[in-house]
Amino acid sequence: MLSLSDSEEIFAIFIALAIIAGFIFSTYSDIKATITEEKEKFNDKKEAEEKVKTLIELLDAKTRLIDRINSVKKKNWKKVRITNYICLYKYCYNKL
Repeated sequence: MLSLSDSEEIFAIFIALAIIAGFIFSTYSDIKATITEEKEKFNDKKEAEEKVKTLIELLDAKTRLIDRINSVKKKNWKKVRITNYICLYKYCYNKL
């Protein structure tokens, strides 16, 4: 068996502790990076859902507008309040 002096044993223990500390630090860094990536994915997903909700609201508003125009055409109204349609149209585009 190999016998080491006291200073060599202390040096070997110091090197072993430095290796363990390095592993702990790299593991911590990897975990921190993974958590950051997951948060970014979650935020991206949340933003995409908000955009979809906005687009659905826009589509619904446009559908209502088209339905109103069609009902006006069917009833053959001579005087139409265009301002209602313009306001709805502006509302739709302000949502984007």
